[in-house]
Amino acid sequence: MMHDIETAPLDELMARAAAKRDAAHGRLVSYSRKVFIPLTKLCRDVCHYCTFAQPPRALAEPYLSVEAVLKIARDGAAAGCKEALFTLGDKPELRYALARRALETLGFRSTIEYLEHCARAVHAHTGLLPHLNPGVMTAADLTRLRPVSVSMGLMLESASERLSLRGGPHFGSPDKLPQPRLATLAAAGALAVPFTTGLLIGIGETRRERLESLLALRALHARHGHLQEIIIQNFRAKPGTKMADAAERLEAPGQRMRTIARRDPNGQAGGNHCGALRTSASVERYRSSVCSAVARQVRPLTASRAREARRRASAGLSSARAMADASASASRGATR
Repeated sequence: MMHDIETAPLDELMARAAAKRDAAHGRLVSYSRKVFIPLTKLCRDVCHYCTFAQPPRALAEPYLSVEAVLKIARDGAAAGCKEALFTLGDKPELRYALARRALETLGFRSTIEYLEHCARAVHAHTGLLPHLNPGVMTAADLTRLRPVSVSMGLMLESASERLSLRGGPHFGSPDKLPQPRLATLAAAGALAVPFTTGLLIGIGETRRERLESLLALRALHARHGHLQEIIIQNFRAKPGTKMADAAERLEAPGQRMRTIARRDPNGQAGGNHCGALRTSASVERYRSSVCSAVARQVRPLTASRAREARRRASAGLSSARAMADASASASRGATR
């Protein structure tokens, strides 16, 4: 299959993907009216293409206040939004003393804990449904955030460790190593959390690495059925970044990737962002139940349930890693 994907004419692949898409979804395109809430632009990572993360000196405040968060959410609700998409840097308190002091002043021990508080407040005061993107998460983090969100997300970006070596776009960014990101995706699946992920293409990865990244995601989804969306995002060179002068070579490869990503593990077509996958029944049940749970302002899971969730996540992680490794090995063998 890998050989067919690499050698088949692009027009042929596009026609096959379009036929599968039309058979599953027709001409319907779904989308979510969302408002973005940048809870903090501090981040402990230094991705060479990023314009979102900022150093402390560039920010008036390290974190949005709860009042500022609610102002954005209310404005979004008034404009017809249904979803509050929280964006933020990954664990800034591990790098910046300013972030640690700010969290202490706010009365929280971590960014995850403050995010939980703000997500609950947004739903309670506006009715918007929180979607959370806090970066790499442990099973305990996911368990904590599960009652206050309808879904979460983390871009895999790439399963290539090579991109984290010196000179690569992820050098100096510990949270961009593929294993912690795959571990987060696996733990989310074990907890039946509806999840968004995807690839960032054009940052120096090879075509084979792109395909191996998709195979890793396919393995996780085959195991858990929790990936509701796979985004194929193209790199753009941005002024003021280390990759400002990097070439943007995406047209044909990007088109090929979008075509391939339209196929889920069962050969069905995708939808949103060129690759929404069919979620499992358990995830759909969770999606429905959590809306009611957030509305009732439920408390976090009991200690016993949290321990059980962590046990399940640990078991699921080992299996998902094995499947991802097996898929990558199989793909390498097919392309030799």
